[in-house]
Amino acid sequence: MSTFATLGGGCFWCLEAAFRPLKGVLEVIPGYAGGRTPNPTYEEVSSGGTGHAEVVRVEFDPEVIGYEQLLDVFFAVHDPTTKDRQGYDVGPQYRSIVLYEDEAQKEAALRKIRALSGLFKPRVVTEVVPLERFWPAEPEHHRYYDKYPQDPYCRAVITPKVSKVVQTFRLWLK
Repeated sequence: MSTFATLGGGCFWCLEAAFRPLKGVLEVIPGYAGGRTPNPTYEEVSSGGTGHAEVVRVEFDPEVIGYEQLLDVFFAVHDPTTKDRQGYDVGPQYRSIVLYEDEAQKEAALRKIRALSGLFKPRVVTEVVPLERFWPAEPEHHRYYDKYPQDPYCRAVITPKVSKVVQTFRLWLK
């Protein structure tokens, strides 16, 4: 039986590419969550006016990889101390956010943030909120890194994150 984790930490292309190679990850879907506008488009979310964050919905097999392991990867590949920003990507759509589906996910996220709080200066600003609705991104955003690995953004921003996952979490790779 699979379950889901919904996480946002900058561009969803980055997170999708970071989670895809992990054992137990069945699917990674880029999309939008945490906002007010129903069925938002990329352009609407990019404007910063919908309240949505770019997120990924990770379907995983908890018998193979746990939610807390996914959180380890999540916090390793983005900066949880910058509000509404990841590198050159600026705006509320790029905020650090964990959207939990149940109390166990909420508690796991809060525990992880408490553990990281002593390691980071400034403090961790990751939001932890209930998932109300996930909206899948348009098809052209799915598997973006797989389709355009030579794109300058992919090479400069995504490739280092994927490399970090491969080096740091090699025992968890497919």
